[in-house]
Amino acid sequence: MDCATRTHSVVSTATMTSALFSKNSAHSRVFTVKCSSKNLSLDGASSGLVERPWKVADARLVLEDGSIWKAKSFGARGTQVGEVVFNTSLTGYQEIITDPSYAGQFVLMTNPHIGNTGINFDDEESMQCFLAGLVIRSLSISTSNWRCTETLGDYLAERNIMGIYDVDTRAITRRLREDGSLIGVLSTENSKSDEELLEMSRTWDIVGVDLISGVSCKSPYQWIDRTGSDWEFNDNGRNKETFNVVAYDFGIKHNILRRLASYGCKITVVPSTWPASETLKMKPDGVLFSNGPGDPSAVPYAVEAVKELIGKVPVFGICMGHQLLGQALGGKTFKMKFGHHGGNHPVRNLRNGCVEISAQNHNYAVDPESLPDGVEVTHVNLNDGSCAGLASSKMKLMSLQYHPEASPGPHDSDPVFGEFIQLMKQEKVKA
Repeated sequence: MDCATRTHSVVSTATMTSALFSKNSAHSRVFTVKCSSKNLSLDGASSGLVERPWKVADARLVLEDGSIWKAKSFGARGTQVGEVVFNTSLTGYQEIITDPSYAGQFVLMTNPHIGNTGINFDDEESMQCFLAGLVIRSLSISTSNWRCTETLGDYLAERNIMGIYDVDTRAITRRLREDGSLIGVLSTENSKSDEELLEMSRTWDIVGVDLISGVSCKSPYQWIDRTGSDWEFNDNGRNKETFNVVAYDFGIKHNILRRLASYGCKITVVPSTWPASETLKMKPDGVLFSNGPGDPSAVPYAVEAVKELIGKVPVFGICMGHQLLGQALGGKTFKMKFGHHGGNHPVRNLRNGCVEISAQNHNYAVDPESLPDGVEVTHVNLNDGSCAGLASSKMKLMSLQYHPEASPGPHDSDPVFGEFIQLMKQEKVKA
């Protein structure tokens, strides 16, 4: 019989003391604990029995390789399918879950303890959560940050995002590193068998799917917010001149826009399907191609827009924008084994020899061997040697594979926004 379902009575302190220290038991440490199961049935039912004070496993993560992981749920309930990727960031889970680049993916946090800083609405990177679900080891039972306005569980529930905890995230991460990213199904529904969930995982695919159209804005708008003065970390050499920038929203993060505005840019954000001809009519000083989710080969309309703008106006690509530039230049992109997701990736700037610690989130990369002459690889990821940046002075373009705005992540790459300003300034001087 499970002792958790019984009432216990322990002998008094006096009785214990007597048993421990009496002359007749000088070398004895024996005492008695009485356990009563009065009025309890074998199934634990009792008229006075209260519900167990801890949550039991009520969710499953079923991976396409056939492995089944029992867990406890938080946030929304139901069944959801997605690609499982791991993120190695130690902090910044709120920026991660509001990054549109995670659309269609379950984010597994390798940092074991998540939720202790709660949620505040100043740190959101978009107006909603686009990720498919969150997988963590330990969910904090309390929040302690002075900016906290809501718990992580309540926040996800309100946005219909599933989460699980008390699962072996280390073991799953090792599996993803060995086998590559896997499709998985999260479910809290007992009516669905393991076989049904496994079939769902094996018949769903993220490759070749246009995820950008689901996260992009629907109409153009102006962005004016800058980085708040309390959080400004790099105002050296800030330009007072205003530059008009058109930013293509492939899943753009708010802090990219804030950093551009802080560097002196007046920004018009346009949808992912915005024609290049309309952009040129706006006579921008520069164009930004933003980060975004999924496979760059699945959005040929975006590649065509990038291709039409190259050489006509200074352009800056970030993450998805970097990959689209690579394809527009005639290069190829490929799906990585498990991608780069985290705030601690070292990147070497080949132009100055410096190493930046960067925040990254992508599953695809540009093949540098496929690029034409005149395109320079400017940055290299030191973990695997993959291409992390491109430039061409002749075509007035620059790009980074990672996220320079530090959300989440260090501030090492922030000066790249100043480089974009210089690129636009040089073009203004020529004109």
